[in-house]
Amino acid sequence: MSSMDKKITSVSEYSCHNGSIGFYSHEACSTECPMRFSVYQPPLARSSRVPALYFLAGLTCTEETFMIKAGAQRLAARLGLILVTCDTSPRGLDLPGDTDHWDFGVGASFYIDATEKPWSRHYRMATYINDELPDVIEANFPALPDCRGLFGHSVGGHGALVNALRNPDRWQSVSAFAPVCNPVAVPWGEKAFRHYLGGELSRWAEWDASLLMASHSYPGEILVDQGERDEFFHSQLHPDALANSATASGQHLTLRRHPDYDHSYWFIQTFIEDHLTHHARLLGLTEAK
Repeated sequence: MSSMDKKITSVSEYSCHNGSIGFYSHEACSTECPMRFSVYQPPLARSSRVPALYFLAGLTCTEETFMIKAGAQRLAARLGLILVTCDTSPRGLDLPGDTDHWDFGVGASFYIDATEKPWSRHYRMATYINDELPDVIEANFPALPDCRGLFGHSVGGHGALVNALRNPDRWQSVSAFAPVCNPVAVPWGEKAFRHYLGGELSRWAEWDASLLMASHSYPGEILVDQGERDEFFHSQLHPDALANSATASGQHLTLRRHPDYDHSYWFIQTFIEDHLTHHARLLGLTEAK
């Protein structure tokens, strides 16, 4: 990427827990369209570079959802973590059928690189997450290079797991809330993968966290929280598939089940401190130790 490609436009900025939160846009090379993202900078970022933790939201969400609903800024301020969220897909392209369904197209990129037309030109969210967005963040904010964490919720949890497994050199910590663990075997994944990746099932397997983890592990700890009152538990999420894969490969996986919790951001708010502490510890922040 050239220096021109790393330019950003500020949409709005606010003070928050003695740090700052901002919403931004930029012209993304990987998706060939404008992309939106948000950044929370803790007080420590005024005097030094700090680790950055990237969150991938679920279906229909935007770059605002986590920042508004998760209650994470107070914790990030204490720990010294930059928080980064991005939009859940390209927007404004008017591709055929991209707004016909809530679980496919706009707001539902699945954080993969599509191979099928017309999606393959713009729906390259894995490249955006792993390569372009960190470069943009590290060029414009005091984020440490090579000190990044990745986590997400639901389809964003799938995105966090699968992209960390595929790119362990890019992500030094990973966790997920209620992830879609085995997308090739559930309706959400089957629908998205057939459109984005075509009919060849071997391509699907390259973007399935359970299938990837069964053959090779991520070189570090993975934390996953799952509510047992989650309405998508049996139909879409399949956490047992991930647990079985971790056993097969020897992955260090902590999969916690919570009897009284559903799929909502109330669930995320309840356990967000555990996740931020998990990432801060693995990213070397002393406050978390």
